Amino acid sequence: METGTPDDTIVAVASAPGMGALAVVRLSGLRAHDIAACVVRDGLEKARRAVRRKLVDAFDSPVDDGIVIRYDAPRSYTGEDSVEIVCHGGAVTPARVMAALVSAGARPAVPGEFTRRAVLNGKLDVLQAEAVNDLIRAESSAGAALALEQLDGALSRRLDALRQQILDLEALIAYEIDFPEEDDGPMDAGRVTAATDAVIGAITRLIETAPRGELVRTGALVVIAGAPNVGKSSLFNAVLGRRRALVTDIPGTTRDALEAVVDATPIPLRLVDTAGLRETMDVVEQLGVGMAREYLERAQLVLACGDSSAAVRQAMDAVGRLSEAPVLAVRTKADLDVVRTDADDAPVGTLRVSAQTGEGIDALIQRASRLVLDSTGPATEEMPVVAHARYRKALEDARSELRHFTEARAGGAVPAPVSAVHLRESARHLEGLIGAIDVEDVLERLFSTFCVGK
Repeated sequence: METGTPDDTIVAVASAPGMGALAVVRLSGLRAHDIAACVVRDGLEKARRAVRRKLVDAFDSPVDDGIVIRYDAPRSYTGEDSVEIVCHGGAVTPARVMAALVSAGARPAVPGEFTRRAVLNGKLDVLQAEAVNDLIRAESSAGAALALEQLDGALSRRLDALRQQILDLEALIAYEIDFPEEDDGPMDAGRVTAATDAVIGAITRLIETAPRGELVRTGALVVIAGAPNVGKSSLFNAVLGRRRALVTDIPGTTRDALEAVVDATPIPLRLVDTAGLRETMDVVEQLGVGMAREYLERAQLVLACGDSSAAVRQAMDAVGRLSEAPVLAVRTKADLDVVRTDADDAPVGTLRVSAQTGEGIDALIQRASRLVLDSTGPATEEMPVVAHARYRKALEDARSELRHFTEARAGGAVPAPVSAVHLRESARHLEGLIGAIDVEDVLERLFSTFCVGK
């Protein structure tokens, strides 16, 4: 990703493309104020004051009438001099405003370049920058809340505290190496062991939040399964209709699967409607059944659906052979079960739902989310959540180095300076997460996934 030089002044349309009432054009860099003054007729106001101004091009021809806000370094998102212009939306006007700024000397920004500068200028650490991207891409309220918590620095502060504990351990070992005969003799081995065990325990508790964090961020894969014509698709549509304002549709092909994110609490659900499970000679239907089996293998929860108690049992048996995920028995078409002759024969814990009347739909969403949450283990109070596999791997590597340090100390065959190398490596893994060391390769991968203008 080519980012030019730090001296470049960059510009981008920061709002989404397409029709809209307003758009935002962002400008940041050493010459941001001078370049903006070439486009903003009557000049800029003092910092952080929104003013209405005429916008013109290099020939002084009108481009738009917008709102201009000036920011002075370091009190801006990037830590540089910046200007934000709120202009009319649509396809043409924002592009004309940006073109006028480029003509005045700015360079079009690449994806993530504004946030990258914020990291390099100390306004954000790497974890907070990644949280910005997670917040933009969040498909659920729970995912957005998790990203906001990380953007606020909760995880960064926790990691920095762990790093400090490791550095304190290093200081103990350094004292033992440099002053072995001072005070009461060699360093108390029990003190070092206790301090090391405390850090290992704290890292382990943080790692244990990873399954939950990843599910909150991406949503739990919940597969609707059962025989054909038992009401699976009607249930899928009923869940979406019940939560329509909080759902993002992700269409598939009609004979494969339909997928949507349901904004449930505390775990969002990635609900999948699959083809009916049965043996068939129809080639196209076989493809659909094969796709259903693939989803079942990856599911975090399966809704075993049937329009009778017997059908529910058959669905549970079929699912049990194809998936290791927890199963929630769902009796569909409850509104048609007037006499309810088979109610007593239903599997224990079966949830009765009706796509027509809405009976049981909210309960289904709540129970499904709770079952997924329970599968991630007990909650840890006041503990920031690890939401990315990269974070988990770094924490596991840091813990591994601490364990190697403990083993080296216990054996007694490794000199203290050599065993202390494991402490330095453990701290380095945590420093790589929060950006306390050079992480250029991480920055390249991270900001390549950002949208332009952020």
